[in-house]
Amino acid sequence: MMPLTFAPVGKPSVIRRITGKDEVRQHLAELGFVVGEEVTVVSSMGGNLILNIKGSRIALDASMAQRIML
Repeated sequence: MMPLTFAPVGKPSVIRRITGKDEVRQHLAELGFVVGEEVTVVSSMGGNLILNIKGSRIALDASMAQRIML
């Protein structure tokens, strides 16, 4: 497994695990980041990511992206 921050741009990956406190995991789940869901990195700038998940584009900072394991 690797954190989402290391995912290649443009290649779909499947979420395997989400780490962190319960409230952080709940917040990510509300945004659509759940185990088994496919996520694609659209762009990466300074560690911050723009992601495509469930047909939506979402921006995450590097600290939040580190909690999502692929």
